[in-house]
Amino acid sequence: MTTNPRPGDLAGGHGGHGGLRVMSFNLRFASETGPHPWSERRPVMRRLLHRQAPHLLGTQEGLYGQLRDIAHDLGSRYAWLGMGRHGGSRDEFTAVFYDATRLAPEEYDHFWLSDTPSLIGSATWGNVIVRMATWARFADRRTGKRFHVLNTHLDHVHQYARERSADLITSRLGPDPALPRIVTGDFNVPAHRNPVYTAMLTKGALVDTWDSAAERGPQYATFHGYRPLVPDGDRIDWILTSPSVRTWRAEINTFSENGNFPSDHLPVQALVDL
Repeated sequence: MTTNPRPGDLAGGHGGHGGLRVMSFNLRFASETGPHPWSERRPVMRRLLHRQAPHLLGTQEGLYGQLRDIAHDLGSRYAWLGMGRHGGSRDEFTAVFYDATRLAPEEYDHFWLSDTPSLIGSATWGNVIVRMATWARFADRRTGKRFHVLNTHLDHVHQYARERSADLITSRLGPDPALPRIVTGDFNVPAHRNPVYTAMLTKGALVDTWDSAAERGPQYATFHGYRPLVPDGDRIDWILTSPSVRTWRAEINTFSENGNFPSDHLPVQALVDL
Protein backbone atom coordinates (compact mmCIF):
# COMPACT_ATOMS: atom_id res chain seq x y z
CA MET A 1 0.00 0.00 0.00
CA THR A 2 1.31 3.46 -0.92
CA THR A 3 1.50 5.95 1.92
CA ASN A 4 1.62 9.71 1.79
CA PRO A 5 5.25 10.86 2.25
CA ARG A 6 6.17 13.24 5.02
CA PRO A 7 7.27 16.75 4.08
CA GLY A 8 10.94 16.65 3.09
CA ASP A 9 10.93 13.07 1.78
CA LEU A 10 11.25 14.28 -1.80
CA ALA A 11 13.99 16.78 -0.93
CA GLY A 12 15.89 14.00 0.81
CA GLY A 13 15.74 11.88 -2.31
CA HIS A 14 14.70 8.78 -0.40
CA GLY A 15 12.24 8.24 2.43
CA GLY A 16 10.91 4.78 1.53
CA HIS A 17 8.09 6.00 -0.71
CA GLY A 18 7.46 3.75 -3.72
CA GLY A 19 6.63 6.63 -6.04
CA LEU A 20 8.64 7.97 -8.94
CA ARG A 21 10.93 10.94 -8.31
CA VAL A 22 10.74 13.24 -11.34
CA MET A 23 12.84 16.36 -11.97
CA SER A 24 12.88 18.97 -14.74
CA PHE A 25 16.05 21.06 -14.89
CA ASN A 26 17.37 23.68 -17.29
CA LEU A 27 21.08 23.06 -16.78
CA ARG A 28 22.43 26.31 -18.26
CA PHE A 29 24.81 25.28 -21.03
CA ALA A 30 28.41 24.66 -20.05
CA SER A 31 30.78 27.56 -20.57
CA GLU A 32 34.02 28.71 -19.01
CA THR A 33 33.63 32.33 -20.09
CA GLY A 34 32.20 34.92 -17.74
CA PRO A 35 30.89 34.30 -14.23
CA HIS A 36 29.43 30.98 -13.08
CA PRO A 37 31.59 28.68 -15.24
CA TRP A 38 30.63 25.03 -15.54
CA SER A 39 33.80 23.98 -13.70
CA GLU A 40 32.44 25.77 -10.61
CA ARG A 41 28.83 24.73 -11.08
CA ARG A 42 29.51 21.06 -11.77
CA PRO A 43 30.37 20.05 -8.16
CA VAL A 44 27.21 21.76 -6.92
CA MET A 45 25.17 20.01 -9.61
CA ARG A 46 26.72 16.69 -8.60
CA ARG A 47 25.81 17.09 -4.96
CA LEU A 48 22.30 18.24 -5.78
CA LEU A 49 21.62 15.23 -8.00
CA HIS A 50 23.16 12.80 -5.53
CA ARG A 51 21.02 14.28 -2.78
CA GLN A 52 17.79 14.10 -4.79
CA ALA A 53 18.44 10.85 -6.72
CA PRO A 54 15.71 11.41 -9.33
CA HIS A 55 14.42 8.34 -11.14
CA LEU A 56 13.62 10.52 -14.15
CA LEU A 57 15.37 13.77 -15.08
CA GLY A 58 14.32 15.88 -18.07
CA THR A 59 17.07 18.38 -18.89
CA GLN A 60 17.29 21.42 -21.12
CA GLU A 61 20.28 23.28 -22.60
CA GLY A 62 22.84 20.59 -21.83
CA LEU A 63 25.79 20.33 -24.22
CA TYR A 64 27.22 16.93 -25.06
CA GLY A 65 30.33 17.19 -22.91
CA GLN A 66 28.30 18.61 -20.05
CA LEU A 67 25.81 15.73 -20.28
CA ARG A 68 28.70 13.28 -20.22
CA ASP A 69 29.98 14.99 -17.08
CA ILE A 70 26.57 14.62 -15.45
CA ALA A 71 26.32 10.98 -16.54
CA HIS A 72 29.73 10.31 -14.98
CA ASP A 73 28.77 12.11 -11.78
CA LEU A 74 25.43 10.30 -11.48
CA GLY A 75 27.17 6.93 -11.73
CA SER A 76 26.64 3.60 -13.42
CA ARG A 77 23.03 3.09 -12.35
CA TYR A 78 21.96 5.97 -14.61
CA ALA A 79 21.66 6.16 -18.38
CA TRP A 80 20.45 8.88 -20.74
CA LEU A 81 19.04 9.42 -24.19
CA GLY A 82 19.00 12.46 -26.41
CA MET A 83 20.19 14.18 -29.57
CA GLY A 84 21.60 17.63 -30.23
CA ARG A 85 19.09 19.99 -31.76
CA HIS A 86 21.17 20.17 -34.97
CA GLY A 87 21.64 16.41 -34.99
CA GLY A 88 24.16 14.07 -33.40
CA SER A 89 26.08 15.70 -30.58
CA ARG A 90 25.87 19.25 -31.94
CA ASP A 91 24.43 22.12 -29.93
CA GLU A 92 22.05 21.81 -26.96
CA PHE A 93 20.03 18.72 -26.03
CA THR A 94 16.69 18.01 -24.40
CA ALA A 95 18.24 14.93 -22.84
CA VAL A 96 16.40 12.55 -20.52
CA PHE A 97 18.33 10.80 -17.74
CA TYR A 98 16.85 7.80 -15.96
CA ASP A 99 17.70 5.42 -13.15
CA ALA A 100 18.20 2.18 -15.10
CA THR A 101 17.66 0.08 -11.98
CA ARG A 102 14.11 1.46 -11.83
CA LEU A 103 13.17 2.33 -15.42
CA ALA A 104 13.62 0.45 -18.69
CA PRO A 105 13.25 2.40 -21.97
CA GLU A 106 11.20 0.55 -24.57
CA GLU A 107 11.14 3.17 -27.33
CA TYR A 108 12.32 6.72 -27.85
CA ASP A 109 12.62 9.36 -30.56
CA HIS A 110 12.89 13.08 -31.18
CA PHE A 111 10.98 15.66 -33.18
CA TRP A 112 11.58 19.30 -34.03
CA LEU A 113 9.19 22.09 -33.15
CA SER A 114 8.43 23.23 -36.67
CA ASP A 115 6.17 22.55 -39.65
CA THR A 116 8.60 19.74 -40.55
CA PRO A 117 9.02 17.95 -37.21
CA SER A 118 10.93 15.01 -38.69
CA LEU A 119 13.53 17.28 -40.28
CA ILE A 120 16.55 17.57 -37.99
CA GLY A 121 17.41 21.16 -37.17
CA SER A 122 14.25 22.64 -38.68
CA ALA A 123 12.72 25.93 -37.49
CA THR A 124 9.81 27.47 -39.39
CA TRP A 125 7.84 29.58 -36.90
CA GLY A 126 10.06 32.66 -36.65
CA ASN A 127 12.33 31.34 -33.93
CA VAL A 128 16.03 31.74 -34.67
CA ILE A 129 17.06 29.06 -32.17
CA VAL A 130 16.11 25.52 -33.15
CA ARG A 131 13.73 23.88 -30.68
CA MET A 132 12.90 20.21 -30.24
CA ALA A 133 11.38 17.54 -28.02
CA THR A 134 12.65 14.15 -26.88
CA TRP A 135 10.15 11.45 -25.90
CA ALA A 136 10.34 7.90 -24.61
CA ARG A 137 8.18 5.05 -23.41
CA PHE A 138 9.41 3.50 -20.18
CA ALA A 139 8.49 0.47 -18.13
CA ASP A 140 8.75 0.77 -14.35
CA ARG A 141 10.75 -2.28 -13.25
CA ARG A 142 9.26 -2.06 -9.75
CA THR A 143 5.59 -1.96 -10.70
CA GLY A 144 5.53 -3.18 -14.29
CA LYS A 145 3.61 -0.06 -15.35
CA ARG A 146 4.44 1.62 -18.65
CA PHE A 147 4.27 5.34 -19.36
CA HIS A 148 5.31 8.02 -21.83
CA VAL A 149 7.75 10.87 -21.11
CA LEU A 150 8.23 14.00 -23.21
CA ASN A 151 10.87 16.63 -22.49
CA THR A 152 11.14 19.96 -24.29
CA HIS A 153 12.40 23.55 -24.26
CA LEU A 154 10.22 26.20 -25.92
CA ASP A 155 11.47 29.37 -27.55
CA HIS A 156 12.44 32.26 -25.30
CA VAL A 157 11.41 35.08 -27.67
CA HIS A 158 8.54 34.24 -30.03
CA GLN A 159 5.08 33.66 -28.59
CA TYR A 160 3.80 32.42 -31.95
CA ALA A 161 6.50 29.73 -32.01
CA ARG A 162 5.63 28.73 -28.44
CA GLU A 163 1.94 28.40 -29.24
CA ARG A 164 2.59 26.37 -32.38
CA SER A 165 5.01 24.23 -30.37
CA ALA A 166 2.37 23.55 -27.73
CA ASP A 167 -0.09 22.50 -30.44
CA LEU A 168 2.44 20.12 -31.96
CA ILE A 169 3.52 18.65 -28.63
CA THR A 170 -0.03 18.00 -27.46
CA SER A 171 -0.78 16.23 -30.73
CA ARG A 172 2.23 13.93 -30.30
CA LEU A 173 2.29 13.11 -26.60
CA GLY A 174 2.26 9.37 -27.23
CA PRO A 175 0.69 6.93 -29.63
CA ASP A 176 -1.10 5.00 -26.88
CA PRO A 177 -3.53 7.31 -25.04
CA ALA A 178 -4.17 4.64 -22.42
CA LEU A 179 -0.67 5.05 -21.01
CA PRO A 180 0.07 7.79 -18.46
CA ARG A 181 2.13 10.76 -19.63
CA ILE A 182 4.76 12.86 -17.91
CA VAL A 183 5.87 16.10 -19.60
CA THR A 184 8.92 18.03 -18.40
CA GLY A 185 10.31 21.24 -19.78
CA ASP A 186 11.31 24.86 -19.74
CA PHE A 187 8.31 26.54 -21.38
CA ASN A 188 9.59 30.11 -21.08
CA VAL A 189 6.17 31.44 -20.05
CA PRO A 190 4.60 31.70 -16.59
CA ALA A 191 2.15 29.05 -15.45
CA HIS A 192 -1.49 30.22 -15.38
CA ARG A 193 -0.70 33.40 -17.29
CA ASN A 194 -0.11 32.41 -20.90
CA PRO A 195 -2.05 30.62 -23.67
CA VAL A 196 0.76 28.07 -23.94
CA TYR A 197 0.03 26.86 -20.41
CA THR A 198 -3.70 26.67 -21.14
CA ALA A 199 -3.09 24.73 -24.36
CA MET A 200 -0.77 22.23 -22.71
CA LEU A 201 -3.37 21.44 -20.07
CA THR A 202 -6.53 21.51 -22.18
CA LYS A 203 -5.38 20.19 -25.56
CA GLY A 204 -2.93 17.81 -23.92
CA ALA A 205 -5.41 16.65 -21.25
CA LEU A 206 -2.71 17.24 -18.64
CA VAL A 207 -2.51 18.59 -15.09
CA ASP A 208 0.20 20.67 -13.46
CA THR A 209 1.87 18.69 -10.67
CA TRP A 210 2.41 21.92 -8.74
CA ASP A 211 -1.35 22.43 -8.52
CA SER A 212 -2.37 18.79 -8.17
CA ALA A 213 0.19 17.87 -5.49
CA ALA A 214 -1.09 16.80 -2.09
CA GLU A 215 1.79 18.80 -0.60
CA ARG A 216 4.18 21.36 -2.02
CA GLY A 217 7.13 23.41 -0.90
CA PRO A 218 7.52 27.19 -1.17
CA GLN A 219 7.15 28.73 -4.61
CA TYR A 220 9.99 30.66 -6.25
CA ALA A 221 10.58 32.00 -9.73
CA THR A 222 12.22 29.04 -11.45
CA PHE A 223 14.54 31.30 -13.48
CA HIS A 224 16.75 33.36 -11.19
CA GLY A 225 19.64 34.33 -13.47
CA TYR A 226 22.04 34.14 -10.49
CA ARG A 227 20.20 37.00 -8.84
CA PRO A 228 18.35 36.86 -5.49
CA LEU A 229 15.53 34.33 -5.47
CA VAL A 230 11.99 35.65 -5.97
CA PRO A 231 9.40 34.12 -3.59
CA ASP A 232 6.03 33.46 -5.28
CA GLY A 233 7.64 34.27 -8.63
CA ASP A 234 6.83 32.89 -12.06
CA ARG A 235 7.09 29.17 -12.69
CA ILE A 236 8.32 28.81 -16.28
CA ASP A 237 9.62 25.25 -15.72
CA TRP A 238 6.86 22.66 -15.27
CA ILE A 239 6.17 18.98 -14.71
CA LEU A 240 2.81 18.03 -16.22
CA THR A 241 1.12 14.64 -16.07
CA SER A 242 -2.00 12.78 -17.08
CA PRO A 243 -4.83 13.32 -14.58
CA SER A 244 -4.59 9.66 -13.55
CA VAL A 245 -1.07 10.24 -12.19
CA ARG A 246 -1.11 11.06 -8.50
CA THR A 247 1.32 13.69 -7.27
CA TRP A 248 2.24 13.36 -3.61
CA ARG A 249 4.59 16.32 -3.36
CA ALA A 250 6.01 19.07 -5.57
CA GLU A 251 9.15 21.10 -4.89
CA ILE A 252 11.16 23.95 -6.37
CA ASN A 253 14.66 23.12 -5.22
CA THR A 254 16.82 26.06 -4.06
CA PHE A 255 19.99 24.07 -3.35
CA SER A 256 23.21 26.07 -3.53
CA GLU A 257 26.61 26.06 -1.85
CA ASN A 258 28.25 29.27 -0.65
CA GLY A 259 25.96 31.22 -2.93
CA ASN A 260 26.91 29.09 -5.95
CA PHE A 261 23.92 27.65 -7.81
CA PRO A 262 24.25 24.71 -10.22
CA SER A 263 22.29 26.62 -12.91
CA ASP A 264 20.50 29.88 -13.60
CA HIS A 265 17.23 27.94 -13.20
CA LEU A 266 15.94 26.10 -10.15
CA PRO A 267 15.01 22.46 -10.71
CA VAL A 268 11.37 21.52 -10.23
CA GLN A 269 10.53 18.13 -8.72
CA ALA A 270 7.52 15.91 -8.19
CA LEU A 271 6.96 12.64 -6.38
CA VAL A 272 4.31 10.76 -8.35
CA ASP A 273 2.46 7.46 -8.58
CA LEU A 274 1.48 6.23 -12.02
